[in-house]
Amino acid sequence: MSIPKELYPSQDDLLYEEELLRNPFSLKLWWRYLIARADSPFKKRFIIYERALKALPGSYKLWHAYLRERLEIVRNLPVSHSQYETLNNTFERALVTMHKMPRIWIMYLQTLTEQKLITRTRRTFDRALCALPVTQHDRIWEPYLMFVSQRGIPIETSLRVYRRYLKYDPTHIEDFIEFLVNSSLWQEAAERLASVLNDDQFFSIKGKTKHRLWLELCDLLTKHATEVSGLNVDAIIRGGIRKFTDEVGRLWTSLAEYYIRRNLHEKARDVFEEGMTTVVTVRDFSVIFDAYAQFEESMLAFKMDNMDSSDEDEEEETMKESGFEDDEDVRLDVNLSLAKFEEKILNGFWLHNDKDIGLRLARLDNLILRRPELANSVLLRQNPHNVEQWHRRVKLFEGNPKKQILTYTEAVRTVDPMKAVGKPHTLWVAFAKLYESYKDIANARVIFDKAVQVNYKTVDNLASVWCEWAEMELRHHNFNKALELMRRATAEPSVEVKRKVAADGNGPVQMKLHKSLRMWTFYVDLEESLGSLESTRAVYERILDLRIATPQIIINYAVLLEDNKYFEDAFKVYERGVKIFKYPHVKDIWVTYLSKFVKRYGRTKLERARELFEHAIEMTPADQVKPLYLQYAKLEEDYGLAKRAMRVYDQATKAVPNHEKLGMYEIYIARAAEIFGVPKTRDIYEQAIESGLPDKDVKTMCLKYSELEKSLGEIDRARGIFVFASQFADPRSDLDFWNKWQEFEVQHGNEDTFREMLRIRRSVSASYSQTHFILPEYLMQKDQRLDLDEAKEKMKQAGITEDEMAALERQLAAPAANDNAIAKEARTVVGFVSGGVELQTDRGVKAANNEDIELPEESESEGEEERVEIAQKDVPSAVFGGLIRKREENESDENGGEDSSAAKEKDSESRLGALERIKRQKRGV
Repeated sequence: MSIPKELYPSQDDLLYEEELLRNPFSLKLWWRYLIARADSPFKKRFIIYERALKALPGSYKLWHAYLRERLEIVRNLPVSHSQYETLNNTFERALVTMHKMPRIWIMYLQTLTEQKLITRTRRTFDRALCALPVTQHDRIWEPYLMFVSQRGIPIETSLRVYRRYLKYDPTHIEDFIEFLVNSSLWQEAAERLASVLNDDQFFSIKGKTKHRLWLELCDLLTKHATEVSGLNVDAIIRGGIRKFTDEVGRLWTSLAEYYIRRNLHEKARDVFEEGMTTVVTVRDFSVIFDAYAQFEESMLAFKMDNMDSSDEDEEEETMKESGFEDDEDVRLDVNLSLAKFEEKILNGFWLHNDKDIGLRLARLDNLILRRPELANSVLLRQNPHNVEQWHRRVKLFEGNPKKQILTYTEAVRTVDPMKAVGKPHTLWVAFAKLYESYKDIANARVIFDKAVQVNYKTVDNLASVWCEWAEMELRHHNFNKALELMRRATAEPSVEVKRKVAADGNGPVQMKLHKSLRMWTFYVDLEESLGSLESTRAVYERILDLRIATPQIIINYAVLLEDNKYFEDAFKVYERGVKIFKYPHVKDIWVTYLSKFVKRYGRTKLERARELFEHAIEMTPADQVKPLYLQYAKLEEDYGLAKRAMRVYDQATKAVPNHEKLGMYEIYIARAAEIFGVPKTRDIYEQAIESGLPDKDVKTMCLKYSELEKSLGEIDRARGIFVFASQFADPRSDLDFWNKWQEFEVQHGNEDTFREMLRIRRSVSASYSQTHFILPEYLMQKDQRLDLDEAKEKMKQAGITEDEMAALERQLAAPAANDNAIAKEARTVVGFVSGGVELQTDRGVKAANNEDIELPEESESEGEEERVEIAQKDVPSAVFGGLIRKREENESDENGGEDSSAAKEKDSESRLGALERIKRQKRGV
């Protein structure tokens, strides 16, 4: 062949050619030559590559660069182009010397894969695996598996390749299983997956757990039940059920689905039933029940859809097979198929009847009706000692006494009282009541007799059974039987029994039953209702001896004795009660005891009553002593001395806690006013104010004290009380106090007293501000402005002219340097305060009345003098206390005979209390 001139070496190539002539086996010279001719056409570079490879056939660098340029040339050409064949030949020539180079093999294999030459590619892969060492096979297997996974590759080829690969690396069996599933090879996929699960040394490179692989196998077996054979599907899924308890419901459903797909419907129903009766969680039960119900509904719908068409086919066959065919023996017809033979033989047999829609409907209804019972069984399998679930199970069988009795029998056998959740004795009681409801008292007694022998966790459970037994006897009017039961239940075990139980080390609750308060309470109620007084007292005494009595039992015992006229014995019971119990339990006993004693004896045993009250008060804590003091004071008022009553009230005010002192003082003042008159209360008010009450209570007491003085006409004393109380009232928060003081001054004061009130208010406000650092200066000025405005408005209502108000405003605007001193002095004065007070440096007090009243012009006329009428006011009746009422009674009695009244007074004098005697003495004076 003639070589084109452009392919010959040019003038620029002579330098490289000369060097190559001198040293044709130098890779460095050939590589420099190729780099220098990088921009030359490929045909020229092709000649250079061929010359270089002829001189150096074992150079990987030259072959690799040459093949890469060849690949770039064919990149955009169709696979049918002739250049591909040239490229393949070049690869084959390269592999003659480069057969140990995996990169050359990979380039060649990728090129063949793109050309879709299946057989040639497969054989080339095999050659590569044979040529390369085993340590480099992993570089070949990756493109090999990608090649056999392509569409169009025969399944058998892919299977053989994967099987060879698993011999090289068995850890990638999951990829093979995935390939089998994608290729719909269900049989081998199931076998491989089962072998993986049976291999204890298997480790998933994809992070799949054994649980997930089990689920995949179950799905594979159930969804392709007809395509997979040779595996014991039932055993495989049941093994998963035993091993993986968190997916039990799903596995049972999968097993049933497997039988459904194989048309073994009855077997599927058995699996559903077995699953519902073995699962222990409600979630798994719901999964199985829903699948079971859906299966029955689908079967029913399928039967109903096919019923019409099957009826038509049967009619046609009946028309065809008329008369003579019915007389023929089907066993002699050798032309019949097996299906036809079975159909003719089983025709009319009820188990083979296709028209079983009624049966299927009944089966579906029965399944739905059984759901509550099945769900309850699941909960009982979770915890067979759950008492509440057993009661619910019995309710499910309401109206069926046989099943209820069987359920109760199973419950009392199953439930362990020591492990029970709930009250196990209620099962026995409900069991006995079931027999009682059907008038079978004998069997009810048998149940109760067995129930009281059970070792419960607590004594109260056993006591409840005994009480229920006795109540059943009472309902049937067996009163003696009920009393006998209580005597039997409360009997103390013998010494031998106690010794034997102590030797065992774990005593049953029956050994502690004789100390059950519930038993004794029920027993004593029965004795009160059915027994005699002596038997009832014996029961109460036994309770006290056992030291299990409660305050209510003490009170009940005493009331029983009182009802039977044993008063002293009742009081002895109260005495025992107050010695046994402490506060707060003894409170009710003391209150009942004292009230009963006072009601019974009154003044006849006054000293004993006083001793009881003193002892009760001494034992009572401060926060609960107030009712006893009031009861004690009532006793002294009714039967004792008034002074002693006042002394009791006085002690009460000191004994009660601070938050109750105000209420106690109010009671004290009210009683003193009624007995001794209002003036007597002044000492009590002052005592209350100085007793250390909280500030708000002191302020309240001062307001009441001022109201008292105002009602008595002591205006200056009332004003002094307001001055004293002002130190406890912050003008910013306690506006009610200051409003009352202003109203008081408007009604009873003058300009000086009103001005004094305003000064005290400002000084108190300033003292609170200095103490708490709350009000800034501008707020104080604002308050002063508001005080002046309020004062002007009040004085205008009082009739004071504007000129006088302007003068007063100028005085109030002066520096208030002496305000604090005035307020301080006012706090120390509680008694009388004059209308105009001027403070001197020597702390002297000078009384002055600067009330200059300007008369109107009409009153200035000569010779006319107005007569001033002074209004007179009666002394309030409250000042005299009870004397005013007795005076009125005396005046009404004067109209009658003195002899008769004297005789009556003499007869009743011995029965009068302290209050009445004082009133009689005052009336006599």
